[in-house]
Formats: sequence, structure tokens, C-alpha cells
Amino acid sequence: MPDALKLTRLIKKKMKNRPVQSILVRCPNWVGDIVMATPVYECLRNNFPDARITALIRPYAKGILEDAPWFDSIIDCNDKKRTGMRETVRQIRKTKPDMAILLPNSLRAYTTVLRGGARKIYGYRRNVQRFFLSGGPTPKRDENGFLPLPMIEYYLEICRSMGLEIQENPKPALYISPALEKAGDEYLERFGITAGDLVVGLNPGAKFGSSKCWPPEYFAKLADLLHGELGCKILLLVGPGEEGIAQQIEEKATVPVVNTSSDIADLAMLKPLIKRCDLLVTNDTGPRHYAVAFDRPVVVLMGPTDSRYTASNLDKTVVLQKTMGCVPCHLKTCPDEHRCMCEITPQEVCEAVLGLCRKESVI
Repeated sequence: MPDALKLTRLIKKKMKNRPVQSILVRCPNWVGDIVMATPVYECLRNNFPDARITALIRPYAKGILEDAPWFDSIIDCNDKKRTGMRETVRQIRKTKPDMAILLPNSLRAYTTVLRGGARKIYGYRRNVQRFFLSGGPTPKRDENGFLPLPMIEYYLEICRSMGLEIQENPKPALYISPALEKAGDEYLERFGITAGDLVVGLNPGAKFGSSKCWPPEYFAKLADLLHGELGCKILLLVGPGEEGIAQQIEEKATVPVVNTSSDIADLAMLKPLIKRCDLLVTNDTGPRHYAVAFDRPVVVLMGPTDSRYTASNLDKTVVLQKTMGCVPCHLKTCPDEHRCMCEITPQEVCEAVLGLCRKESVI
């Protein structure tokens, strides 16, 4: 055998057996998915305690993972445009990743970490990249397409395919630094919420699209009902672009509503706010998963989406969803009368809240 070929095989063998020193995790893009993927981050840290683990995540979502013990560093993922791609790749190369874990299934996500120099790349065997991955599961299908699986389990299947040890009863987790906790307390105090108050959070928006949104007048009626039944403070959680929704709720409600649209909390500040809530009522969107991560009771108003994707860790969750022929459609806007959301009544939601409050000894 030629000496050059022997040397090449020897180098490959050494690289295969070398300990993993640097791991890159390409995080999901949606807020809820990022939270539901946290058991994967914990799994990687537990299985590679001495490795340097870096999160690659969209800049707007960094605050979700800040303060967590899983990552040694966080890199902004700006790979949608050419200049951003170059900078993202440059930052990845600095970490010298031995391994990359892809949680999104896009070709762009694969290309970015490949250009960043990851020696091994693991993810779902989907799309073009399925031919080039170092390993990963193949999604299950039937005659109708991919089979729905709770996203926590979906992401953990990548870890299982790698032979990693997975914690029992995996559950989302989020972390808050003492500084952020203090900032959250100060934020709430500015809006008149103090330590002894009973607080119900209302989350009326959804970045996904209007199809996920319960009508503002329904939220206003719910605020009236809950204030009458519980004497609670109503904390209206408002995201960017949702000021109009919040204004409608405040105007239509006959009781005081804490409208935070004058000082919109980012995704980091949202953590202590939801942790402070005694219960949350929300559309099927990111804050729902914050509540689960902080072990808060939550009532979820679900319309166009498939509940099977989020069917895990429901011990303190009540999901209200109407059965009808068009559900789930996964459309961002409803082309019809939005019946899937409009047929969930404020009285029905109030009863669900009160039942959950009694079950969890909130009242």
C-alpha cells in the first residue's frame, strides 16, 4: 500500500476516535421550538461535560437561552443574506467544531455549518442534505406524509440516533440570572404589580399569523370574568407589532388591565414576567412553552395547528381546541370565518382557568 494512502487512513482513524472537544448546535428559529429543544441542549451537556458547546441562533432569540448552563457561547445566526452568511461562517470557524447538531431541516442550516468547518454533522435525514449527514434519524411517514410527533421527542430522536444517554421524563427548562430577575421585578413594579398580587397573564398575539389569534374582544371579556371571579390583576403580555391588539383589549375590558405595550418586553425579559404569573392564558405560541418551562399552569387556545406536535408535558396545561373539518390547516391567515378560534367562548376559557386554578391550588 502506498505510504500516502496509509497516512491518509491513519489520519482518518485518529480523527474518528478523537474526543469531541467542540460542539455546535444550530437551534430552531421559532420561539416555541427553541424552548421545546432545551432537553436536547441538556442531553448534549450531560453526554459531553468537557466539550465546548456553542449555540447558533437567530439574534432576536438569544435572550431565550442566555443564563442557561448548557452553552459556553452563543453565536448570532445571520445566514439569510450573503454578507451575514460570511460573518456567521467566520464566527463558526473560530469554534473549530468537531460536531454540529442541526435542529432545523433547511438546506441553508446545513450549508452554513458545513462551511463553518464542522467535521461531523447530525440531523434529520430530510431534503438534499440527507445524503451527506454523518448520522441522524429518518422521519417516520405514512401515505399522508410525515407522522406528527411531539417536538420534544422529535428533537431528542437525533440524540437517540447518536447513541446518547437521555434523561428520564425530559421537560423544557429556562434560566434567569439574578440580574434579570431583579430587572423583571422592577419592570412589574413600574406597572403596579407587587409580590402579594394574584396575577393572570394574557398573551393575545402570535408571530406565526392571525390564524392563531383569539379575538381581542374575547380576551377583553375574559379579563372581566377573571377579575370578577378571582380579583386578580390582568397582565397583558405584548410583543412587537401587537400594540393594536392590546389597545383593543384594554378599551373593551371594563376592568383594569395592565397593558405593557408602552414598554414591550423582549424574549429575555419575558422569562421573569411569565414566571411571575400565577397562570397564563395564551394562543398556541412561544409564551405557552415558557409557562411549561417555569412550571406555570397554562390554558392554551388552539385553532389551526396540530396539537400532536405539542402533546407533551401537559400536566399543568389545558388545551382548548374545537373539532372541525378544516383543523388543522396550518394556514397563517384564515380564508373563512376563523371558526376554529371564534367558537372558543370566553365563558368556556374562564371555566377552564378556574378549574386549573383549583387543581393547582392557585386559589
